Amino acid sequence: MIDFYSDKERLVELTSSIKTSAEAINVDALLIELEELRAKQAEESFWLDVQGAKVVNMRIAEIERKCGEVNRLKEEAEGCLELMLMAEEMQDESAVDDVKQMLRDIERDVEKLFLESLMKGKYDANDAILTLHAGAGGTEAQDWADMLYRMYRRYAERAGYAVSEIDYQAGDEAGIKSVIFKLSGNNAYGFLKAEKGVHRLVRISPFDANKRRHTSFASLEVMPEIETDDEIKINPEDLKIDTCRSSGAGGQHVNKTESAVRITHIPTGIVTWCQSERSQVQNKETAMRMLYSKLAELKEREQMEEALSIKGEIKKIEWGSQIRSYVFCPYTLVKDHRTGYENSNVNAVMDGDLEGFIYDYLVKANQ
Repeated sequence: MIDFYSDKERLVELTSSIKTSAEAINVDALLIELEELRAKQAEESFWLDVQGAKVVNMRIAEIERKCGEVNRLKEEAEGCLELMLMAEEMQDESAVDDVKQMLRDIERDVEKLFLESLMKGKYDANDAILTLHAGAGGTEAQDWADMLYRMYRRYAERAGYAVSEIDYQAGDEAGIKSVIFKLSGNNAYGFLKAEKGVHRLVRISPFDANKRRHTSFASLEVMPEIETDDEIKINPEDLKIDTCRSSGAGGQHVNKTESAVRITHIPTGIVTWCQSERSQVQNKETAMRMLYSKLAELKEREQMEEALSIKGEIKKIEWGSQIRSYVFCPYTLVKDHRTGYENSNVNAVMDGDLEGFIYDYLVKANQ
């Protein structure tokens, strides 16, 4: 006899989760904002400010996507219940597998919606710019940085993010000294900001003829990509701009022209650098966007520190501290030191299976 009692109970829980996430996202307020933006979009003078129009259009698309996802999940949950009732009434064995698969798909998407409801930061929806630096230790550390670079590229494939390389500094013998790359997609920064900090590796070094165990470190910076922000003012007099010849691969053009650009923001000491584009103008534009992004990340960090001090948190925020250890020997384990989350399948983690670490961090950070 076909009976979906337990599945119906699960569907009720999922429907409740959809409602809770919709309230957290504040769909009603989003719909009001959408009407206002569409009215602005219809004004004759809308395209006179091209940059402003671009921002409005992007916001409209983001609101439509969020509200559309909520409505889609509500409809799928209703459809799943109807299919269950029909299959029970007709005792249709052929519908059982369809119901089970439909329920699994809804569970997966409801979890994504719940995580999206946690994306409340101003820049969470933005693309993410990641910078990996090898720690002290020469070839061993540079190889570790290269392994992490591959891990994040594989994670991006799993998450559906596009990856573009901004700057790459190869290691002396193997691996990389540093790399700057961008992950583009919905909430890229919101998810990847959970990864910023120092990553520690323990393994038998393939570069040690005596097969001794080594500990290596690499740091990851994560910042949102923003082009401009009304709240962030950059005085041209506060900038020191240097140009030089690009280094590394790139053909004759790279080595013969001073196309690389380094920008120093004097008040904060923040330095951005780009040499990946073919022209100095393009490199300067990219470096300026990165400067805006770093200043935005700095502001967000200061706001979080202030909020925690108001709450009376005893634990000090250490954004550059060791966040995770990857142990290959004498046992296999990846452990996040902030949340306690663990995964003994180190090969899967290095192949981009980071969802568990990121989700656990986000949930606990929002409790």
